Amino acid sequence: MMEDIILMVEQAVESSSHWSENGWAATFGPRNVEVPNLKAAEGLPKNAVFKEEAVNYWKQARLIGNDTAESGRKALASLKAENFFAADNALYLCQYLEKPVELQSRTWLPVYEAFRGRYS
Repeated sequence: MMEDIILMVEQAVESSSHWSENGWAATFGPRNVEVPNLKAAEGLPKNAVFKEEAVNYWKQARLIGNDTAESGRKALASLKAENFFAADNALYLCQYLEKPVELQSRTWLPVYEAFRGRYS
């Protein structure tokens, strides 16, 4: 039973580690130009008025993803040690940190809810 939660956490760690690379639909500027990841944002022409906004957005997504992945790895270690209190804290932090991009990333809240459904 715990193996499926561990698998979910491992997948979420992998996913959030690459949010800025894999990206999602994100639009910028008055014409709602889609800029789906950091590479695309950095590749925008220098005169694009929304380039800085797009680059900053994707860099923030990368920082959030790295922070959630780090906390996810702590959750994994806690789950494997059967320290469910520490795992709960780490997974709570993951879904909390994800809040600014939650509607797009949809990574940690389902993991946290699945864990809470089994271990609370």
